[in-house]
Amino acid sequence: MNRLFGAKSTAPKPTLDSAISGVDSRVSNIDVKLAALNSELSTYQSRIAKMRDGPGKSALRQKALKVLQRRKQYEAQRDQLTQQSWNMEQASMMQDNLKNVMTTVDAMKTTTKTLKKQYGKVDVDQIERMQDEMQDLMDVGNEIQESISRGYDVPEDIDEADLDAELEALGEESMFESAMGEEAMPSFMQDEVSAPQFVDEPPEQNKVKEVAGGVG
Repeated sequence: MNRLFGAKSTAPKPTLDSAISGVDSRVSNIDVKLAALNSELSTYQSRIAKMRDGPGKSALRQKALKVLQRRKQYEAQRDQLTQQSWNMEQASMMQDNLKNVMTTVDAMKTTTKTLKKQYGKVDVDQIERMQDEMQDLMDVGNEIQESISRGYDVPEDIDEADLDAELEALGEESMFESAMGEEAMPSFMQDEVSAPQFVDEPPEQNKVKEVAGGVG
């Protein structure tokens, strides 16, 4: 039976990455061959340009034409392989995008299940009751603060007329001290502006006569 249909292959199936790598390797080999053909054509062209017309030049031209034909075949093959590689790269990118999408969908499913479990443990009514209790406690706290900060009135046994009289007396005393402060002068300033205590004595008559006699 195996001779007719062959045995089942156990080799691993090629992947897109391995296929792209293989095609790119073939393209690189073709590029090497094309470089060699271009060098050969350049040599033929240089020799043909220096030769005179004749059988030798015609034979060399025929060789150059064959090399040019081979180059065109290689170029066509390289273009096909390059297109195949590009198509496989696009397929690989699509495959990667699909994997990313599936990973995102799985993560969203897992997150949704987790949220449902967590929200299922939350009692909304209990939260509302807790909020009401907090509001009641805040109201009690405000009442306590208002009670502590309450002001005390003036005792009833103090006469307001007496307070007014005392306040007026304080005002008059302040005005009197201010006026006295402007008129008063410090003692050290009084010494500076006071008139001198000594008076020049009148000259004696005898001393005046002696001075006058001596001069004569």
